[in-house]
Amino acid sequence: MSISSNKTRQTPILHAQGLTKQVDSGERRLTILQDLSLSVYPGESVAILGRSGAGKSTLLGLLAGLDTPSDGELALFGHQLSQLDEDGRAGLRAGRVGFVFQNFQLLPTLNALENVLLPLELSPQAGSEANAREWLTRVGLGERLDHLPKQLSGGEQQRVAIARAFVTSPELVFADEPTGNLDPATGAKVIELLFSLNREIGTTLILVTHDHALASRCDRCLQLEEGRLAAFEPSEVPA
Repeated sequence: MSISSNKTRQTPILHAQGLTKQVDSGERRLTILQDLSLSVYPGESVAILGRSGAGKSTLLGLLAGLDTPSDGELALFGHQLSQLDEDGRAGLRAGRVGFVFQNFQLLPTLNALENVLLPLELSPQAGSEANAREWLTRVGLGERLDHLPKQLSGGEQQRVAIARAFVTSPELVFADEPTGNLDPATGAKVIELLFSLNREIGTTLILVTHDHALASRCDRCLQLEEGRLAAFEPSEVPA
């Protein structure tokens, strides 16, 4: 079954059809995802819920073109990823896709400003240091530009990661358990910031989480179980 919005919208920004992911484990072949289909439309926020080990991060990696499926097709921005090599997929993402990870993924030898500058250097669109400084100011770190990740708290590191994700004004942001390494109070502030910027920029957001309360803030919630997706209304998500 294809999981898509009930609303009539424009062409999907992302369309997956029949995605399957299998991996070898000793003499066994494990199926992580099976015949999974999904359409995501511009401006949507979509939560993918699932227990630990259900394959949420694997699915996110496939949707972002960071990994390749064992079977099935995926179109991102209208381009079939199966027709692109690794460099081609990276070029397609440059400036158009942002990432927010659970473990922040900041380069430890670069300060906050330099970490945020990285996507601008890789993007075909012109970027500037002033733009990076502005984004760090917007996430409340305008006075911490020259601090290394180890000099920042977990919440501050995640705010740097959010600034890095949004600095190119991307069309699509993937967030993988963005509050997983944060205490509840800090996590709540980070999520408020993430959704606020998402609304402001009009970016499509695909959020992987095990947090039902967080998922309920998205336009759509999808449950990943036994390698397949099932849809339900956010209001039906249990507390």
